Amino acid sequence: MEAMTGGKFLQKFRLYETRSKFYLIGRDKSRSHWRVLKIDRLECAELGVEEDPASYTENECQELLWRIHEGNRLTGGLKFVTKCYGIVGFVKFLGPYYMVVITRRRKVGTICGHEIYSIGKSEMIAIPSVIVWPNVAYSRDENRYKRLLCSVDLSKDFFFSYSYNIMRSLQKNITEKNTGQVVYETMFVWNEFLTRAVRNHLKNTSWTVALVHGFFKQSKLSVSGKDFWLTLIARRSRHFAGTRFLKRGVNEKGRVANDVETEQIVFEDTSDGIPSQMASVVQHRGSIPLVWFQETSRLNIRPDIILKPDVDYKATRLHFENLALRYGNPIIILNLIKTREKKPRESLLRAEFAKAIHYINKGLTEDKRLKFLHMDLSKLSRRKGTNVLALLNKVASDVLDLTEFLHCEISASAKSEDAPSGERTVAKRRDDKCSSDQSECVAKLVPLLLQKGVLRTNCIDCLDRTNVAQFAYGLAALGRQLLALGLIESPKIELHAPPADDLMDFYERMGDTLAIQYGGSAAHNKIFCEQRGQWKAATQSQEFLRTLQRYYNNAYTDHDKQDAINVFLGHFQPQQGKPALWKLDSDQHYNIGRQGTLKEEIARSFIKRSLSDGNILLENSLPVSNCNNGENTGLLPMQQLDDIREPSDSAPDISICEPNPCSSMNYGTVPGGRHSMSEERQNYLKRLGYPELHSSNFLDLDLLSSSGNSCDEEIFERSSLINSPMDEISVESSTSYSEQGHVDEGRDDTDLSRSSSQLSDTRDYSDRFAHWVANGGMLCY
Repeated sequence: MEAMTGGKFLQKFRLYETRSKFYLIGRDKSRSHWRVLKIDRLECAELGVEEDPASYTENECQELLWRIHEGNRLTGGLKFVTKCYGIVGFVKFLGPYYMVVITRRRKVGTICGHEIYSIGKSEMIAIPSVIVWPNVAYSRDENRYKRLLCSVDLSKDFFFSYSYNIMRSLQKNITEKNTGQVVYETMFVWNEFLTRAVRNHLKNTSWTVALVHGFFKQSKLSVSGKDFWLTLIARRSRHFAGTRFLKRGVNEKGRVANDVETEQIVFEDTSDGIPSQMASVVQHRGSIPLVWFQETSRLNIRPDIILKPDVDYKATRLHFENLALRYGNPIIILNLIKTREKKPRESLLRAEFAKAIHYINKGLTEDKRLKFLHMDLSKLSRRKGTNVLALLNKVASDVLDLTEFLHCEISASAKSEDAPSGERTVAKRRDDKCSSDQSECVAKLVPLLLQKGVLRTNCIDCLDRTNVAQFAYGLAALGRQLLALGLIESPKIELHAPPADDLMDFYERMGDTLAIQYGGSAAHNKIFCEQRGQWKAATQSQEFLRTLQRYYNNAYTDHDKQDAINVFLGHFQPQQGKPALWKLDSDQHYNIGRQGTLKEEIARSFIKRSLSDGNILLENSLPVSNCNNGENTGLLPMQQLDDIREPSDSAPDISICEPNPCSSMNYGTVPGGRHSMSEERQNYLKRLGYPELHSSNFLDLDLLSSSGNSCDEEIFERSSLINSPMDEISVESSTSYSEQGHVDEGRDDTDLSRSSSQLSDTRDYSDRFAHWVANGGMLCY
């Protein structure tokens, strides 16, 4: 959507059809601004989309539709198709173009007056009329591609806003003024490919919505008798996106698997919905940025890690250069993988990662050097007397001293035009009480403090241990955010305090959501369960079942899931006469029981891995064929264009689509390399009531070692890596092993034509087990 100041955003739409055209009627929330989009249904060579330049009133729009109906009476007139809330995009497989639209939405939150929505239901509608459909539109491959796209469940974990750039952090929305087409090209807009053709043709984004995939939760909480709103947002990158064993490490462009930006926003509760102050902090998680991967295996829950040397760590260097571009410096790395193992797996990556950071730092100036901390969280969590969350909280506090966070004041003005051109303004659309002249209340954000740099956390999957560390960082940040807003008097929130319990619930839900997306099961939350004092036997049982569920999905369903993601993101574009997606070794290791030496297996795996990052694209010059999805019985435009009512906006349930529909799927820089603090910063902290702080290195080792935990040696060993020379680290040699296996699961035989061996493999699991994997609940044997 065109952002952000005072625009008339189209939010509600009605789709009509004649034999030759679709007519999409869009209006803004106040019903004062009506537009028309025409889509050609007779042209089979390309997508014909035309925007009427005129702006209509409601009566004028009704008259226009009546004239269209009269002019097409001989061919059936004008028929109502559906109401919708925006276009997700247009897609073409082998036959016609399809349009994916949102037919049901749900409000999930508000940021500075801007409403955030999730998708309740979506539909995929064939554009061309049936009379011009090519034969290939009815082919088995065409139907299979449609099923693949529809398996991306848009009703789960996708969210959008008409007036707020939800794909960008609050700080970026304040400090940078990019709008319209530019924001669609960011790494967090998942339907960038699907909307590319129509955006380029219309030269605007008025008709499409930018979908962000990840997690969004907002709730009103209370501390010391004062209410505030907590918002937690996780944005998953569309680059190098995929499933657990099929997307690992970093690709040649420096993009890592499971790349997620997490933003925690806090603002006070006010009667008009516009707070006077806001605070935001951003952190990052992503796969270890080395060239490594694992072979999916049905015989081994923990496949061996294959580490491929990267000359001069070019991909790793590109990744951290991108992080610095996105967040500024310092980049602080918290590495949670294991230090020692009987059979080296994670420890191989630990040693190589440390070596890579040391190599990269040699070429950087002191103020831009990466700060690196190893912490074997798995070992520490098993050590008696060690409070892992308290330890992580102290590390987080030291990190926040370096990166700080966004704190801004907000003042309201009657007109967006009144804001000085050099300041970032954020428009707030009025609720149902707003006047008909579309007057708006515009919030002007003035930053008092900006975040500089970011904390990057990883474990082996960047799911379970990473989520615990991100919670600890979020808790440390929450105390400072609430202090900055004047809601508490001390920046420290105890682990057993009510705000900590509430925040833990936020992060636990986010962790489960992200783990299901990438790993196939909810996260392992052992540390959270222990913190709550839950029964140990129940926790162990839950962890075992989640391990089993994750293993099943990784071994049996991730292949299809990865194919669906590749089609949705445009990494694979079908063409007639070219191999189908399912006939390619497109994403890593799917051949079961292959013969060959270890060296040959590794080479084949790496070649297939490289194909998965957009290189399996079959170049398409965007030819388009148009078809129709059949008869559409509907109402004439005589029906009022009134109230496109949305009963689902407030309804908690999300309905499932029918077969045809798709119900599926810069910050500032740090002046010095050490933790130096300006006089302005000191004064700011004193004003907020902080004790006087002194310059130090990244970690206060005395603080960590005096924590009362029996882990002094561990902490000194890992924290010393931040500023110590690399020759003090022992780097083991990296031996590689591989196993492989995969089977397609859950497809119709007539459409997917699976092999008999694949079918027999699937039957190894009972129907009850498959049902439990798909639907959850209790499984008893």
